[in-house]
Amino acid sequence: MGTTITNNPPRPEPKALASALEQLAARFGNRLITSQAVREQHGHTTTWIPNQPPDGVVMAQETADIQDVVRICARNRVPVIAFGTGTSLEGQVNAPAGGISIDLRDMNKVLAVHAEDLDCVIQPGVTRKALNEHLRDQGLFFPIDPGADASLGGMASTRASGTNAVRYGTMRDSVLALKVVRGDGEIITTGTRAKKSSAGYDLTHLFVGAEGTLGIISELTIRLRGIPETIAAGAVSFETVHGACQAVILAIQTGIPVARIELLNAAQVKACNAYSKLTLPETPLLLMEFHGSEIEVGEQSKAFGEIARECGGGDFSWTTKPEDRTKLWQARHDAYWSVKALRPGDSIGVVATDVCVPISRLADCVSETEEDLKRLNLLSPIVGHVGDGNFHCSLVCDVNDADEMARGEEFMHRLVERAQAMDGTCTGEHGIGQGKQKYLKAELGPEALDAMRALKKALDPLDPLNIFNPGKIVPEA
Repeated sequence: MGTTITNNPPRPEPKALASALEQLAARFGNRLITSQAVREQHGHTTTWIPNQPPDGVVMAQETADIQDVVRICARNRVPVIAFGTGTSLEGQVNAPAGGISIDLRDMNKVLAVHAEDLDCVIQPGVTRKALNEHLRDQGLFFPIDPGADASLGGMASTRASGTNAVRYGTMRDSVLALKVVRGDGEIITTGTRAKKSSAGYDLTHLFVGAEGTLGIISELTIRLRGIPETIAAGAVSFETVHGACQAVILAIQTGIPVARIELLNAAQVKACNAYSKLTLPETPLLLMEFHGSEIEVGEQSKAFGEIARECGGGDFSWTTKPEDRTKLWQARHDAYWSVKALRPGDSIGVVATDVCVPISRLADCVSETEEDLKRLNLLSPIVGHVGDGNFHCSLVCDVNDADEMARGEEFMHRLVERAQAMDGTCTGEHGIGQGKQKYLKAELGPEALDAMRALKKALDPLDPLNIFNPGKIVPEA
């Protein structure tokens, strides 16, 4: 599946690119890779946006490697794109102007854990699962869980969140400080390990969510949490999506400290049953998780069960067994693959997209979205981190069917317009990348885009061929 990308920055001059590749080869040897297959692996492969590979890939092992790539590329006016695990969904790692992809997977060291302060210092290539494995014996965990085993540097760059965000926040709330390589190859330090600061501009949160367009993260200091005494997972089915959403709204408004609360509409439950070998009732479903002491978890579960019944929910079942919880949440994390399995075929693509609205508008937004799908005769199961008002649609389309593709484009456009009309956003956690640039002006206004362009130019001065991830986030003026 593909779409037209309108923001296509100019490629570097051929002689300049050749010079950069020659210098990179001299510096990195076989850690510079230019084979077609590897380059395509570092363009976009997990989404509907066409693959745009870089001209070369450098496997970085330390901060000095990032600095040297940036310096060489800056001298030759060649773009640089940071690459973590490649799981972003809006074209963030594509190379529309060519250039060099810096693969950070080998920068995967946990540099320090300060258990008494509930923080740690890591390199950007450390993945979510690897970090939690490292922390487990110390009774700590990192709570941000977007589903994919993404790198922490990539999660910071896209301001990721996920299933635990309703209780623990997003990457914006979890990053204390960064070290970032700027356009001249020097290092910016954005903060300290202190839990709060009013020292100067908040540079840390400027780079969190910048998608590598302002610099390349080389080190992160992040908040940790203690592993809860008791963790209970629960599930409850509803007659309608509207009823399920109302239960979420009431739970949040009454202050029940739910750790996770996920919505699966009937179509998504059916897909999960088939793919993950489950036997859940094929009606709208809420999956929940409660964290705390044994008494707290019991009280939270009871309180939510009462709310669920008021909103048309069935029996509320929950478990504290790790194996049962893992099976339930793995099915949720496999939602994309379960949708893909619904309609196999070489020409079938899945468009994963998300929006986010104020929690009070959630029921209306999801219900109207389902009505749109029915009217347009489209298949798009819905899942959502609904405690935040954030939900995802996995639209299934045949790329060879022009009519179905047109209906799919109409649906996605209407989805965003609906969310924005409800004082929401075109993306709660996937980011802008290439795919959602066209919606920023309506959401934030032209003055905000001008401010973004000014920031980009100040930190990445090689204009118009900017060096850091060109063609992303900010649309052309």
